Parts: sequence; C-alpha cells; structure tokens
Amino acid sequence: MTDVDLASARENMVGQQLRTWEVLNERVLDILERIPREHFTPSAYANLAYADMQIPLGEGEVMLEPKVEGRLMQALDPHPHERVLEIGTGSGYLAACLAQMASHVTSVELHPAFSENAQKTLDREGVRNVHLETGDAARGWDDGRQYDVIAVTGSLPELHEGFHRALTPGGRLFVIHGKPPIMEALLITRVGEDQWSRESLFDTSAPPLVGAPVTRTFSL
Repeated sequence: MTDVDLASARENMVGQQLRTWEVLNERVLDILERIPREHFTPSAYANLAYADMQIPLGEGEVMLEPKVEGRLMQALDPHPHERVLEIGTGSGYLAACLAQMASHVTSVELHPAFSENAQKTLDREGVRNVHLETGDAARGWDDGRQYDVIAVTGSLPELHEGFHRALTPGGRLFVIHGKPPIMEALLITRVGEDQWSRESLFDTSAPPLVGAPVTRTFSL
C-alpha cells in the first residue's frame, strides 16, 4: 500500500471501527490517527495494519484489534502526570500510544526478541518515555513501584489479584478475563487500601497471557 492508501486506511479505522465501537475520546482518536500503526506491524501484515482484526506476532501473541486498543485507552484514560505499567509489549504499538497520554510507560514482555524489536521501533519513532523490561509478569510484576494505570494485553483465564496491589489509590487496571469464545474486558479501580471496584466494559476474546495461573481441575 502507498502512503496515501495507508493514510486513508487510518482515517477509515477511526471513522468506521473506533467511533462505531464507542471510542469517542478525542485525545485517544487523535493519537490513534497520528501514530503509524504499520511501522509496528510485522512486514507480512503491513497492509492489514488498520484492519479490524488481531494481527499475529508469533509465539501465540497478537496485536489486538484497533477498536479494542481504543477502548482500552479510553477506559484507562492516563493523565499526563501518571505512570503506566503495560503487561505484554508485543510490537510496542500500544506502549507508544499510551506514552502519548502519560508521563512514562514501563512495558514488560516475556519474549526477549519482541522486546528487542519493539525497542528498535520505538527508537525509530522517537518515543523516549517508554522503558522495556523482559520477564514473566503473568502473576503480577513487583518492581517495588506502584502505578496509576496498568494494562494487561493478554487475557487471564482466572482473575487474580497479582496486579491489584501495584495500583496507586485511584489507579486503574484493564484486563480481559475468561476463556474462549467469549471473554469480558474489565476496568478495576483501587478505591481503598483493600478495596477495588469492578466495571464490565465489553465482550471480546484474546489469547491468554503466557503462564497465567489456572486452577487445576481433575476428572474421573
């Protein structure tokens, strides 16, 4: 696709996918319209960068549909002074988008090759307020810090509290919970020292976070 074609596809993504899926926050829409998603998309799928689909990244990981990324950003609504923790760097695209909203993003990825590629792309795009970590965060990520916003980009078959205590008071957590074919996107807000509220956002489906805890079941 030519640059003109990609620009048109990006505009159509905003008008036909995001707005019709109740992504109405103009700051979110502006970011998604400005950041070239094709630069973060594997070359084999570059022509589909703005399609309403999950894009395979390898190792069972995907870029979420643009409309899901938009709803995630809108629900979490990071403020310019806030710090974000992202679980699942993938291509680095969502980290780049969140970095436009917040003061800083820490993004954790299980696969070192993904982190390396994402860092190269972020550097090329001039994104300076994202720090990448490599590690297993399926049960939570304890680096001694608390975060105002946490985005978990892989689904959790069972909802656990591994991320809850890493939230600041008033902090927000986005997570996709459940098992195929239908899962539930949730916004969890820390409203007290040991209290969290939960809001159901929409139904969707996403690959599980690698290593996410699952209670073993036994059958006779």
